[in-house]
Formats: sequence, structure tokens, C-alpha cells
Amino acid sequence: MSIQIVEVSKRFGHFQALNTLNLNIATGEFVAILGPSGCGKTTLLRMLAGFEQPTAGEIHMNQTLVASASFNLPPEKRRIGMVFQAFALWPHMNVTEHVRFPIRHHKETPAAIREKEQERITNVLQMVGLSKHSTRMPHELSGGQKQRVAIARAIAAEPSLLLMDEPLSSLDAMLRMDMRKEIQSIHRQTGTAIVYVTHDQGEALAMADRIIVMKDGHIEQVGTPQDIYLRPQTEFVAQFVSKANLVRGNWNHDQFTPLYTDGRIQWEGSQVADYFKACGKYPVRPDQFQLSASHVPGISGKVTNVQFQGKEFHYHIETEDGVWEISSPQPFQLHSTVSLNLLRDDLT
Repeated sequence: MSIQIVEVSKRFGHFQALNTLNLNIATGEFVAILGPSGCGKTTLLRMLAGFEQPTAGEIHMNQTLVASASFNLPPEKRRIGMVFQAFALWPHMNVTEHVRFPIRHHKETPAAIREKEQERITNVLQMVGLSKHSTRMPHELSGGQKQRVAIARAIAAEPSLLLMDEPLSSLDAMLRMDMRKEIQSIHRQTGTAIVYVTHDQGEALAMADRIIVMKDGHIEQVGTPQDIYLRPQTEFVAQFVSKANLVRGNWNHDQFTPLYTDGRIQWEGSQVADYFKACGKYPVRPDQFQLSASHVPGISGKVTNVQFQGKEFHYHIETEDGVWEISSPQPFQLHSTVSLNLLRDDLT
């Protein structure tokens, strides 16, 4: 299912939740909507589902109007599946019954699936790894298994669009990693378009074909995970997604001179967005800095905090330009003086 969002706005009383959004989602695409709480991402998802109606603008699915300020096609007629943050399982139904329910009761379920109901249930349970748990009740399942049931129920009727609202936030870290792989696998097997709402940058970067970064009801940037992470176009995207340090300095075309270096240090910045050049900043991710002993020429700093993370250390380094967050495999002691440079690969 392809989706076209055209000049869409949403207001709740005096609060403007969404401001003039324009977005296209291709058939079979996995799109993550990423942003902090209150940015409007769930409101956008609810409008795609049909639970909310735009104040202005239009939403088209497969070139057919489904929502505008004067019209709203109800959710049951949109051939969508939904997975929520809460599992929302029915306590009186076992796993098989959860999967069977949408096949029998969704009005848009294809006839071929209705006619081969048991075959579809078997295939879906196999897809989510629950074949051996088909008769279990929700209270007999782990958190990860419950989320798999919710996903199985959502895809059982073969929706053209799967909407997922923070589906992994209630799981522990290891389960989240496992479920990421499961969702990716299901996407590859079904080819269903997915719109996935999250505030977790790692989830969005790991799974999505494209990421829409939102802030205060606006779209800040749209791009592939690599574009969003490596080539942020705004200060918000640089800090929210890449966790970048915004180093102040002066630009001369594509050459950047950090403050407090007397012009001795210059960084090449042909890939840095014009926005940063206009405001005299250079976004540097924590992993782009090279830490060296204090006698090596570079930007001088003092280690104010150290966190060991296995393969690397996470540092807070106090410089004349502020406190920067840096990750490095090099061990340095708290309160030691260090020298900072951009990694050589990032100077070319």
C-alpha cells in the first residue's frame, strides 16, 4: 500500500499537534517515525489508522482519499493491522484464537485467507515462532511471546499496512534486540508496508528503510538511516539521532577552524550541511573524536567522567568550548588532560 500525506495538520483545541506535513510512503516500505515525546508521531499514526481526522489536508492510500477535514474512512475499512505498546491480548483467548479473530471478523480480509483459515493460522504462527505455543493462554506466555502474539494477530488478515506504536518499549533490552530481528524477518516475508513509531534511535536505525525525524509537530528530516545518522541537516537531528557534539568555530568554504585553536587545526567539512556552516558549528559524533595524550597537538580537554562499556569507554571531556561526549577504545584516567582531534578518516 502506498500512502500520500498532503498538507496535513492536526489541532486539538488551541494545541497544534501537527503542522503541514507532506510525506510519501512507498508500497512495502518500512518507515520509522522517530522523535521525542510530544512531537506528534503518535498523532500521525492514529490518523493513518483512522482514529483521528486531519484538521486540514488529505491522506491518500493507493491513490484513494481516506481522510480529510470533511471525511474520514473508518479503521475497519482501511485494511490495516496495528501493534500497540501494550500487548492488548484478550485473557480468555488462547494464541490460536487471537490469530483467528481478525481473519473471521475483519471486513477487508481477503477471501482466499478466509477459505484457508487454518492454513493461514499455521503459517502465521510459524512466521512468529509460536507454533509450539498455539494452545497457550496469555498468562502462560513471556513478555516476548505476548508481543509475538500481538504481531501475529495484526498480520493474520494480511493487511496492506502495518502500524506499530512503540511495540518494544515494555520489553527488556535483550528481548528488544530479539524482537527487532523478528519484525525485520516478518517484513521481508510479508512485504507489507510498515509505519513504526518510536523514540528509540537504535530501533529506527536498525530496522527502517527510511526514517522521518519529527520535532514539535514538524518533520525535521527524512532519509535513509545512513543519511540521518551520518549527514544530519539540522541541530536537532544531529543531537537527537547522532548524539553529536556541536563544536563552535569558523568556516571558510569547506574548511572549519574550531574555536580556541589559534588557527592551527582545520577540519574538512564538504559533507557537513549548510545549516551548520551558516551558524558556525561542526557536528562531531562521539565516535568521530580521537583521544590522545596531552602532548599531542590538538584541542586540549580534561576528563570529567568515565564509563566503561566493554569495547570502549564513554567520556565527558571539558574543553574551553564546553563539555563534549566522546567514545574511544583508549583508556584514560579521571581528571587526566587529553588532546582531541577529528579521526583521520573524517578529515578526508
